Amino acid sequence: MDTLDELKSTGLKVTLPRLKILQIFQKGEQRHMTAEDVYRLLLAEQSDIGLATVYRVLMQFEQAGLLSRHHFEAGKAVYELREDEHHDHLVCLDCGHVEEFHDPEIEKRQHAVAKARGFTIADHALSLYANCNKAECPHRQSQPAGARR
Repeated sequence: MDTLDELKSTGLKVTLPRLKILQIFQKGEQRHMTAEDVYRLLLAEQSDIGLATVYRVLMQFEQAGLLSRHHFEAGKAVYELREDEHHDHLVCLDCGHVEEFHDPEIEKRQHAVAKARGFTIADHALSLYANCNKAECPHRQSQPAGARR
């Protein structure tokens, strides 16, 4: 489904800001973005879309089911395209980079824990917070020699 059809299917009016913001999520390299990330990308494209509009459109997209919102960092909402495939997140405490993963064993274990306690899982979100141990992490900010682990 292309961007135009995707917007129309939600019942939202097709506007230039909505089209541009949806395209950023569909075509961008970065999958998890804050409103400020989206705004910076729009500025780089020399788009005349304000930060308040970005926040409003992201909220509309979340309500329409196009985006999912997460809170990986205190006070910061991070958005990603909503997909049919379930996945969990691994969040780097050093740089904030988010990696998606799916582990069938973790999924089975969660259901077993819920069942043993008399519950049936309707939905869940798992985020693991960790420090990156990669010697050459592409997401780590430049550090002086000897400062890396």
